[in-house]
Amino acid sequence: MAFYSLKVACNILLYFFIVYLLAFHSCAYGTQMSILLVNATSNSTVRRIPDNFFGVFLEEINHGVSGGLWAELVNNILSFSSTCFEAGHAKSSIYPWSIIGDNSSISVSTDLTSCFEKNKVALQMQVLCGDTKPCPSSGVGISNPGFWGMNIEKGKKYKIIYYVKAMSMTDLETSFTGAGDVKLALFNVNVSNTTNWTRIEKILEANATYHNASLQITTTTKGVYWLDQVSAMPVDTHKGNGFRNDLFQMVAELKPKFLRFPGGTFVEGISLKNAVRWKNTVGPWEERPGHLNDVWKYWTDDGFGYFEGLQLAEDLNALPVWVFNADGIEFARGSASSKWGSIRAAMGHPKPFNLRYVAIGNEDCGKSNYRGMSFFIFYIYYFFKSSTMSMAFISEYAVWKKDAALGSLVAAVAEAAFLIGLEKNRWIPDAIVFNSYQYYGTPSYWVQKFFTVSSGTIFLPSTLKTDSPDSIIASAINLKGSKDNENYIRLKVVNIGSTHESLQISISRLKSSVKQHGSTKTVLTSSNLMDENSFLEPNKVVPHQSSFEDAAADMNILLPPYSVTSLDLLI
Repeated sequence: MAFYSLKVACNILLYFFIVYLLAFHSCAYGTQMSILLVNATSNSTVRRIPDNFFGVFLEEINHGVSGGLWAELVNNILSFSSTCFEAGHAKSSIYPWSIIGDNSSISVSTDLTSCFEKNKVALQMQVLCGDTKPCPSSGVGISNPGFWGMNIEKGKKYKIIYYVKAMSMTDLETSFTGAGDVKLALFNVNVSNTTNWTRIEKILEANATYHNASLQITTTTKGVYWLDQVSAMPVDTHKGNGFRNDLFQMVAELKPKFLRFPGGTFVEGISLKNAVRWKNTVGPWEERPGHLNDVWKYWTDDGFGYFEGLQLAEDLNALPVWVFNADGIEFARGSASSKWGSIRAAMGHPKPFNLRYVAIGNEDCGKSNYRGMSFFIFYIYYFFKSSTMSMAFISEYAVWKKDAALGSLVAAVAEAAFLIGLEKNRWIPDAIVFNSYQYYGTPSYWVQKFFTVSSGTIFLPSTLKTDSPDSIIASAINLKGSKDNENYIRLKVVNIGSTHESLQISISRLKSSVKQHGSTKTVLTSSNLMDENSFLEPNKVVPHQSSFEDAAADMNILLPPYSVTSLDLLI
């Protein structure tokens, strides 16, 4: 998956192989005629689509993981080591944190006093008010805005963790704060005069809802304090594993058979020093140093690391496909007593993960070493000398640029045509837009829903006779339903033309008749080919399902312009 953002308001969770589609200019009207002949035989001439036909590709781009699927609210989870301090920015910079108070009441800087060996940078907060000069009643301190604002909901619980030390005894107030400095939830902690770091952990229940809240740590007591490793997570995440429930469900509904992670170009980095080092992404999150995501131009905290990717694949009931640049197979598959397997076990997963596949290389044809040597080694030996490896993996696709806009109908219809070709010759993906509390599927996401059951089904031979070969594409599969092992034939037809198409369908060699009761028709289309979904209209372009009373072995249907149609025929 890849992503792009709608400025700062939202994010897209998945993207794929680049397909360029020229703009459509034809506005002709009329109806064309096409004929689809389907052979429903179940003999040895049919073939089964692979069980791992469909999957998703996850990549950390535009905070699609941290700030999105990974439910951490603080930007970033390794706050003071990853909010640009370790990234080499100016020492005085604490972005995206901000200071509450003015120069006469508080001074904030960073130093190398953290107790974490891999994260030495901590924040020093010198409170100047509070003695003879009283602090403001609301206190002074620091504030974190989250990624898209923190979504705090009434009655929901949140776990806050941070580390603190102080030169004198003080009270710190930690709160989720909404508009007008309204406290949505808060707790106070007494910090003793100590040179040792103290871990603070508290679960708060919100008393009100605000979608653009911030996390604030304040005090009215004069003194010098150090803070580090600040985290705020919803208690209610998917299975308690840290994944945002709504976005996880959107991905899960695609029923992916594999999860490719943690990315492609992201893994390698523009330079090797910024490549993903998996050993730095496992173990306690406090000890993960994070790294500069120099491809997509922001610091990555690696709170979502190798372990979390494996856990996500397991929760999705998908096979992990790990894009790697170092040996971490033992961490995933080794016994709990092995060197790296023991670290996995200590993180709460003694049983090995079901890692069967890894991916090597990504968009590297322009790199001399890959082009000159590595590619040809894989090409010659994998494809020519090993029958078990003779397969292709399409990891990314998307209609993009002008025709796609921010996720248009015409892009989705074109992608559906491409995917039907892949269904005949293999694979697929998706696209989810979100902010701190809202989400919706683009038309491209809903296209994926047409293909979620394709893995492991029987592909039925079909012939399309049409005068519109550049507009119509179709496929047929035989699948089992979710109720009582029902038997269906699913026909998918894409009309990427600007006119209605009349399609005559004829299904031969059926062993039973088509049942009208239980058959359905689903259509994805809209009044304008550039229509998009949005937070204001999340369901503007979505599939519409209806009972299909005209279902039969021989029938005619009318295909709207720029549409994807799926017929589920109960047999």
